[in-house]
Amino acid sequence: MSAPYLQDLTLRLAVGASSLDASVRDQHAQWLRKQQRSDGGFAGREGESDPYYTAFALRAMWILDALDEATGSRAADFLRGRLTRKESIIDLISLIFAAAICEMAVGEVVISDDDDGWRANVAKLLATLRTDDGGFAKTPEGRAGSTYQTFLSVLCHQLIEESVPNVEGITSFLAAQQHDDGGYLEIRAAKRPGVNPTAAAVGTLKAIDRLDVAGHESTASFLAEMQSDEGGFTANTRIPFADLLSSFTGLLTLVDLDAASRVNVDAVERYALSMQSSGGGGFVGFALDQTADVEYTFYGLATLAVCRLCQ
Repeated sequence: MSAPYLQDLTLRLAVGASSLDASVRDQHAQWLRKQQRSDGGFAGREGESDPYYTAFALRAMWILDALDEATGSRAADFLRGRLTRKESIIDLISLIFAAAICEMAVGEVVISDDDDGWRANVAKLLATLRTDDGGFAKTPEGRAGSTYQTFLSVLCHQLIEESVPNVEGITSFLAAQQHDDGGYLEIRAAKRPGVNPTAAAVGTLKAIDRLDVAGHESTASFLAEMQSDEGGFTANTRIPFADLLSSFTGLLTLVDLDAASRVNVDAVERYALSMQSSGGGGFVGFALDQTADVEYTFYGLATLAVCRLCQ
């Protein structure tokens, strides 16, 4: 059985990040450690610690080979304290993956293999999100599938080691989400495709072993056209500036489609390096952004890692 998509991706990124300059790796590793809160978790630019930002911080440190036992143990304590809370699906998958990182990196078990009840409850929650079109909605009340939510739900099934029901329905849903220009829509009512839903669609197909690279020629062309003069990728045709999230997902998807040669990878790398904060570590999200956070720091490091994988 192949490794879950998120674990496989993180290992790939670790390989790419291993060739980054030591000064870059060390600066951002130190910055990330400083962002850990007293409760062991990590937060966004405001608010309390949560599983979402904690997972990004742990993933970033893991791909840098900088997740030490002290940091991992404190994070594991924070995550254990969230197991009995009702989480959003995004926080839930973040919690599950962050728990997997803690176990793999420092041997801290957050979710016991014997806790079948917790895993069963997660599977039941995911089942309430399934829609008639074959996808997954953002809430149990949703009537139409979301490309990104479908991606998250598939990954969540993998991480709790539950088979994804009706894989063919997911494949059909994604086919219906594809736009004439090769990109994918986030929701059926959307007017234009975007880099991130396109990446989510391709990632989902890869995760369920239904990705036909040869059949995604138009998708590769759509993504290549999203590279901007800045060097990074824009989120869609209406947004005039690049951002790190789109740059990471766009380039990664081109790699998965064997089409990274269609863009200037060196320009992507220069763009990602330019998004480093001037404040001593971390990355900002786009040119007009002023504040580094752990999420964009992961995307910055991940973009650089994918660039190195292309070299």
